[in-house]
Amino acid sequence: MLQAQNLSCLRGDRHLFEQVNFTVQAGGLLYIVGENGAGKSSLLKILAGLSQPEDGKIFWQGQALTTDKSSYFDKLFYIGHLNAIKEDLSTHENLLLWPYSHQLMDLNDAVSRALGAVNLLRQAHLPARLLSQGQKRRLALARLWMATEASPSAFLWILDEPFAALDSVMTDVLAKHISQHLQRGGMAIVTTHQPVAIQAVETQTYRLRE
Repeated sequence: MLQAQNLSCLRGDRHLFEQVNFTVQAGGLLYIVGENGAGKSSLLKILAGLSQPEDGKIFWQGQALTTDKSSYFDKLFYIGHLNAIKEDLSTHENLLLWPYSHQLMDLNDAVSRALGAVNLLRQAHLPARLLSQGQKRRLALARLWMATEASPSAFLWILDEPFAALDSVMTDVLAKHISQHLQRGGMAIVTTHQPVAIQAVETQTYRLRE
């Protein structure tokens, strides 16, 4: 279980958001929505431990993160709105350098399976700079398939605009993969500007307002 309690975020002298409260249970999906500039990405970075809130606390399995961050980060997988790929490396090489790749016994096979899942096998040895924006996003998202193999217990997925630049076919593929993660008892927090059919035990929407 993940709980956000009275989270607030300050940018300069302006509060992006204040008093954010929600709870996500196993199998649950939480959509974070709001206008541009409302602080969606900032909230996800706070939840992912990449920045600190101005106020408030995050609880994981009933324990404040200040008590035990390591067990939380062991269960966390984050993809930001930037693709975080090295454009001079091939698609295959980008996944080989993924931080958790060392956990995979058959690494090259796992990379091939992940690229196949996002329909990038034919581009496996192309430099990433030659990929279209949609293909670059698919390469970033291929890490979700790698994560499923490397760490099936990666319980909480935090995904910032994962469907951006995807066509309808890949949108359905990704939605199904997230649904399967939730059916295994995982959790997901997602920002998106488009309605996507994801199956979850419980689906919530939290709207940030400027």
